[in-house]
Order: sequence, then structure tokens, then C-alpha cells
Amino acid sequence: MKILVTGAAGFIGSAVSRVLLDRGDAVVGLDDLNDYYDVTLKEARLARLQPAERFRFVKMDVADRPGMEELFAGEGFDRVVHLAAQAGVRYSLENPHAYVDSNLVGFMNILEGCRHGGVKHLVYASSSSVYGANRGMPFSVHDNVDHPLSMYAASKKANELMAHTYSHLYGLPTTGLRFFTVYGPWGRPDMALFLFTRKILAGEPIDVFNYGRHRRDFTYVDDIVEGVIRTLDHVASPNPEWDGNNPDPGTSLAPYRVYNIGNNRPVELLHYIEVLEEALGRKAERNLLPLQPGDVPDTYADVDDLVQDVDYRPSTPVEVGVRRFVDWYREYYGS
Repeated sequence: MKILVTGAAGFIGSAVSRVLLDRGDAVVGLDDLNDYYDVTLKEARLARLQPAERFRFVKMDVADRPGMEELFAGEGFDRVVHLAAQAGVRYSLENPHAYVDSNLVGFMNILEGCRHGGVKHLVYASSSSVYGANRGMPFSVHDNVDHPLSMYAASKKANELMAHTYSHLYGLPTTGLRFFTVYGPWGRPDMALFLFTRKILAGEPIDVFNYGRHRRDFTYVDDIVEGVIRTLDHVASPNPEWDGNNPDPGTSLAPYRVYNIGNNRPVELLHYIEVLEEALGRKAERNLLPLQPGDVPDTYADVDDLVQDVDYRPSTPVEVGVRRFVDWYREYYGS
């Protein structure tokens, strides 16, 4: 197949692109290489993809409407994996407009491109952040998610609503994946594992929010990628049992699905730090702080639907995943 992967220089996008290329698909990777974090890391991820004959890189912002229209008109994509987005809960408190430009305007351009380009399936990144103020654990796609706690979360919820509209109006099969705290080699420098590792190795204290008491469904990148690929191959279809009198948020009479994609094993942050300390062979000086605005105390993914539909089975415990990250970090940064 010919597949568009947006955010191809990103953490998950580059990993997904590599697996698609390895199995024989042609990949057009799109990324604007913005400076939200270290551009050289994005370029290094791309460098691992560019030797492949079936890979072509396009530098473009998904919010560029004329550029996106031209791209879709000229390429004839079979399927799209849309991972480009302005990420980060905390940054959305500082620069909310960035989330409108990338996550709303950009997503609109993706939907229109898929509609007019005859794309057979759109798989896009949502987030566990959409659960917001929900407290029932584990989080289920069959729960309502109407109380987001950050502009980032609101933008991802909006993506799901926009996707459903296009599935309903134009029969475009769409699948949203709510990612749960992805980590691993080639990860994002703004995420906790990266920040903690850098500071511990530099002998600096780490900021531990919510006094380390919150839990996260930390999910290793290889498990995430497997779920993305399996979902891409499983085209969303209507749920014939969907009932408008008792509407199920996770399915529809339209070809629309939403799935959680997580490890299904939440880990307390303090234990996560202990695992990192052991992998580094160093103890962290901890600066214990209250919960940050916009953050949720716990995340825990109910992945039953993904298991049932695509046989998704995450298999990497944090003890293994964190060690792999540390090995990569030491090699990449020479520390």
C-alpha cells in the first residue's frame, strides 16, 4: 500500500514508518520539523528512514491547506496514519493557539484530503488525556469524555468528533487511538523519562509532581507501533447494534471506531523512578511537588476492544522498556 504518515520525524511516527517500510509498504512521511523540541533528534530519526527506497519525505505543516490539498491530489494514498500534532498538556497552558493551528486546522486538512483523495482508512492519534475529570478505572472507550482538563485534551476530543462527522457524512472509515503515556528509545525530550534521565545523569534534582503518587499506564513504543499497524489493517466498520437511544461513544452506525492503546498495567510514578534509578545505577534527588494544572492523577487503559478486534497484546514491562531506553540514551548522547 501507499501510506501517508504525518509526524514521520516524531517519536511514534518514525517508528511506525520503519515497520511499514520493513513489511513492504511505500511511505510518504510528512513533518514540519518544528522546534517544539530538539530538531536534530527529529532529523536523526528521519535519517534512519531515508535510505529506504520506498520512503519519501515531505517537509510541510499539516495546517498548510493549499500544500495539503496538492499533496493528496498528487499522491493517491491508500491509507493515512495521522500522528502529527502539537503535543503536551503543560505547553497547552502556555501556547493554546498552537493546538488550534495544528490539532484542529491541521486535522481538518487531513479529513478533507482523505475525503477527496479516496483514502480507504484514516487512523489518527487521540490521547488518554480526553478522559479528563473521569475517575472510573480503567478508562473505557464506552465512557463519555466530556470534561477535558487541558486545551490539548479538548483538541483531541474535537478530533474524534470531527472524524465521526466525516465517517457519517462521507463514509470515510476512521479509527482514533487514545495513546497512554508512550515511552522508549528515540522518545520525546519533553516527557518524564527523558527529563528524569538527563537530570539524574547531570546530578540535578528531578521535579516529581503529585508527590509521585499518581499512576500512569506507561506503554512501550514497540507495543504501541504493533497496535497502530494492526489497527491500520483492520478497517473501521459500522456497528449494526448501535442504538441512538443508548449511544455508545466508542462505536457508531458510521464506519468509526475509537480504541484505547495502552499497557493495561498502571505503574506508580515513584516505582517508575526507582526502575530508572536501577537502570542508570544512580539515585535521584527528588523535588516533590503538587499536581500540575491540566494533569490527571491516574491513567489506566481498558484495552479489551483492541484485544478483541485486532488481538492487541502489549508485552513489555517497564523494567524492560526503561532499560532499553537508558541503553539508547547512553549510546545516542554518549553519556
